[in-house]
Amino acid sequence: MTGFGSRDAVDEILQAWQRERPDLDVLPLAILSRISRLARRLDLARRDAFAEHGLELWEFDVLAALRRAGAPYELSPGALASETLVTSGTMTNRVDRLVAKALVTRRTDPSDRRAVRVRLADAGATVVDAAFESLLSHENQILAGLDDAERQHLADLLRAMGAALGE
Repeated sequence: MTGFGSRDAVDEILQAWQRERPDLDVLPLAILSRISRLARRLDLARRDAFAEHGLELWEFDVLAALRRAGAPYELSPGALASETLVTSGTMTNRVDRLVAKALVTRRTDPSDRRAVRVRLADAGATVVDAAFESLLSHENQILAGLDDAERQHLADLLRAMGAALGE
């Protein structure tokens, strides 16, 4: 990994804590503070990538969930809420807004007339595919300092952390 010899803002924070509280192990801070800072930067980069296509982060999340579902690119509002980690009320509002933008359509579920299905419209498929390509381009730039083996190792470590947290 490049940059092993370089210092960052977290190093300065760690040095100050070690000076003030030498009795404490600050290694968790060295790792998790960097993850937190990187997450904020990644969130900003994602917002920029989606904004290039006129999308908000939440819009991309809903459209991407439908796109990943495969043909016919539709899910129930409950499944969408579960996929995007929001409440059913929030999802209803989001679907309403995406219908108004003609990115998704609603239809009655043919197997249960009381249920609704949300389907990705052609315009939604076009914009989510373009936004996803932009996202990957931005994220590849973020990871440019890592080679493929380092990227895979980092992905494995983060997966293990997530598993330990019940992710």
